[in-house]
Amino acid sequence: MDGSGRAIIRQVQLLCEQRSWIYARTVIPAMSLRGRLQRLAHLGTRPLGAMLFADPGMQRGVVELARILPGQVLFDVALSHSRQRPQEIWGRRSVFRLADKPLLVSEVFLPGFPARRERKPLWRTG
Repeated sequence: MDGSGRAIIRQVQLLCEQRSWIYARTVIPAMSLRGRLQRLAHLGTRPLGAMLFADPGMQRGVVELARILPGQVLFDVALSHSRQRPQEIWGRRSVFRLADKPLLVSEVFLPGFPARRERKPLWRTG
């Protein structure tokens, strides 16, 4: 960090079929918003992942997993738009580097995420 401690925090909910599947929070230090990476401050509704994975120089750090329980701040924040209150939710986070500048991406899988359900095929053949 540059010592100022300033950052942009981007919070979004990723939807599929009008259901919230993922709460995502990205912390972009001010020092990472220089040069060509200034575009990170102006993503609007465009997906961050598309930009990250399109960059051939992108590096992803270790993926950390977390079990998030009621009473933890992240539990309440992630579920702030949900009526469901499960016994636990799961999340992951990792530091990405673009042009050797870091940003922290955290994703929390919400109760609507089909991780434990039989999935419908996304496409049909024939």
